[in-house]
Amino acid sequence: MLYTILLQTAPATTTGNTQSGGMDWTFMLMIVAMIAIFYFFMIAPQQKKQKKINSFRNSLKKGDKVMTAGGIYGRIREVNDNHVLLEIDNNVTIKIDKNSIYQSMQDVAETGGDAANKQ
Repeated sequence: MLYTILLQTAPATTTGNTQSGGMDWTFMLMIVAMIAIFYFFMIAPQQKKQKKINSFRNSLKKGDKVMTAGGIYGRIREVNDNHVLLEIDNNVTIKIDKNSIYQSMQDVAETGGDAANKQ
């Protein structure tokens, strides 16, 4: 496809006021359109998903039932800036990074599926 685009934008011959070797405006329009499509279909949805994950992690509070990225289920006992204490059994707590919290078990119960991958 790119080869076809490049072939279509061959330099124009010099006739009248037209300059030889200049970029054709349709080529520039195609490049701008491809960048816009790339942004709206790839970058913007990923940023939206990342904002949703960050707001979820910032809203964690004591008593929430969560699952870690490693598949460990537990209840949050303490929330700090960068880590949480997760109770996985009676009197068994582990200290994990906040970024490894995958999803809330309340979301799974409500939706019946993987809430982190829902759009």
